[in-house]
Amino acid sequence: MPVHPQCQRVLDAAAKAGSVFDAEDPVEARRRYDAGNAIFLPKTPELRSVEERELPGPGQGPRVRIYTPKAAERGGALPALIYFHGGGWVFGNLDSHDAICRILADRAGCRVFSVNYRLAPEHKFPAGFYDCVQATRWVAANAASLGVDPKRIAVGGDSAGGNLAAAVAIAAREAGGPALSFQLLIYPGTDMAADTESKKRLGRGYLLTAEAMERSRRHYLGKPEDAADWRASPLRAASHANLPPAFVLTAEFDPLRDEGKAFADALSAADVPVTYKSYAGMIHGFVRMGALVDMADEALTDAAKALKAAWR
Repeated sequence: MPVHPQCQRVLDAAAKAGSVFDAEDPVEARRRYDAGNAIFLPKTPELRSVEERELPGPGQGPRVRIYTPKAAERGGALPALIYFHGGGWVFGNLDSHDAICRILADRAGCRVFSVNYRLAPEHKFPAGFYDCVQATRWVAANAASLGVDPKRIAVGGDSAGGNLAAAVAIAAREAGGPALSFQLLIYPGTDMAADTESKKRLGRGYLLTAEAMERSRRHYLGKPEDAADWRASPLRAASHANLPPAFVLTAEFDPLRDEGKAFADALSAADVPVTYKSYAGMIHGFVRMGALVDMADEALTDAAKALKAAWR
């Protein structure tokens, strides 16, 4: 099918006003990304509470925004989703993905911990990755005081955040913990050196471009050979066995589509339970566009159902 009419309107507006992915300067990219918040963000449910904490550690640790749903009012420990926002490792923040986190907390009945990891190019790989690992370990280590069930902790994220979530899951396996119950990967980038068919065919004209992907890679990686490191390219890990079950979702008109599918296939080949779904007519970033794109709500509902099923 062609690009969905709602996504086409987004593409037309971006072509006219200038897309975040066209900005070469990281500061300008961040300005454009933040400006889109008011346009894209849907109405969100009422939660029991939202608070922020700064994690302990050498120097200044990453900030974490904690979303607690009304389900917490019934008492008892809740499952947790540790969420890493998208933005090409260069832009994005707690506010840009606030609506996604609120909706997932409400619909999945879990506490969501959104991580404000360090961004490139000011902080090169693997700084952001280390922040995400630290936040995951902190939630697991403090599960009792945070009201979290330590047996039901998931990681998730979109785009660059999906990349980080997949890498954190591998890191947890390699370190022997913390035990993670699920990974929610929303159009993740999984291979920095990928030369996929979707990147070739969809790398221009569909918001996220091949040029922007290469620019993000240069901003993020300290040196070209970092692309082969599984912490940057989780698809390149030596093994994908014994990883948490996953829900991997992609968009039909996204140059990252084939990387997401390849990672789902790698998990399946390693006997990891995985559900894969590609959303017809959608473009990269659509899950964040709930005010304009109806299928964003459907995708978040699917994600919440996958989380709840994993936590039964």
